[in-house]
Amino acid sequence: MHYGLDLTGGVNVVLQAKPTKGKKLTDSKMEGTVSALKNRVDSLGVSEATVIRQGSNRIRVQIPSIQNQQEALDLIGRTAQLKFVGPDNKTILTGVHVTDSKAVTQKTSSGVEQPVVTLKFDSQGKKAFAEATQKYIGQQITIKLDDEVISSPTVNQAITDGEAVIEGSSDMDEAGNLASLIRGGALPVKLTTVQASTVGPTLGANSLDQSIFAGAIGVAAVLVFMLVFYRGLGIIADLALLVFVMLDLVVMSLMNVTLTLPGIAGMILTIGMAVDANVIIFERIKEESRNMGQSLASSVNAGFKNAMRSIIDSNVTTLIAGFVLFFMGTGSAQGFALTLIVGIILSMFTAVLVTRQLVKLFLNTNLIQNPKFYGI
Repeated sequence: MHYGLDLTGGVNVVLQAKPTKGKKLTDSKMEGTVSALKNRVDSLGVSEATVIRQGSNRIRVQIPSIQNQQEALDLIGRTAQLKFVGPDNKTILTGVHVTDSKAVTQKTSSGVEQPVVTLKFDSQGKKAFAEATQKYIGQQITIKLDDEVISSPTVNQAITDGEAVIEGSSDMDEAGNLASLIRGGALPVKLTTVQASTVGPTLGANSLDQSIFAGAIGVAAVLVFMLVFYRGLGIIADLALLVFVMLDLVVMSLMNVTLTLPGIAGMILTIGMAVDANVIIFERIKEESRNMGQSLASSVNAGFKNAMRSIIDSNVTTLIAGFVLFFMGTGSAQGFALTLIVGIILSMFTAVLVTRQLVKLFLNTNLIQNPKFYGI
């Protein structure tokens, strides 16, 4: 099971898109921006990162378990408009024609290795770059990123192989970031950071430990409560609850869910709802036995039958709220809703099937037939 940035530490950024002057902010541009940001985040080499659109002009980026958080913030927010500009200040080509970029080391004329970024152009870019380098031999071609000069090499000869090198990086990390920006592609729109927060790994680990501890205390308290108030039926409820918890964890792992603090809250809430279903069933069994004077087996059958409607009604209404929250909410709200929905479905399964089969198993063994054992 994977954990979100609130449990492992990481970066959370909300970016707002601004259209260029005289142009509208369209859905296609926003989707293109989301796609480009996903490419950038992937280049950081982290898993479980999320890039989601919020509203008409905002994008939320969450990157858990990132070591250099400030580096990630700098990488995410840049527009990364790459340009090759000739000495006449005319644009030769842009980053649109770059098909690949890598950070490598290259020896200088003096034999010293330096970090550089290598570029490969598509056919159109290859042709434009060859013509420009032929034209500007002995002159400088300026390489700009977001209108900031990052290199100004002098052209010694025509370059016709469709490749170029950007020098000037102070170390391999800087060269790697530049290569990632170029490889990820320029953003279709300009972004400004409206919210940025970081969670340290220590704080995240503490949150995880505290959440696990709180969940364990909650489960233990429920187990004891059911034993005290329902005796033998409490034992059955506790067994069913343990089955529910194991099933919940298995399903979450199989679904590859990224668990967050709200998600853990949803899981703990469904533990209470699972027990609540058993409480309704057991109270109905007691009512049937006391008021109708039925046998223990008949009381159990009638109790389950009469409790079903109340259990289904309460769980279905909660499921509806969970689905609305999942499809209309974002981020943490969706994480809470997902664990809530899965938990409710599993709790209905354990209450209706597992608990019933366990009660029948106890009754059919003929080992414990005293109604007092069941709290009746």
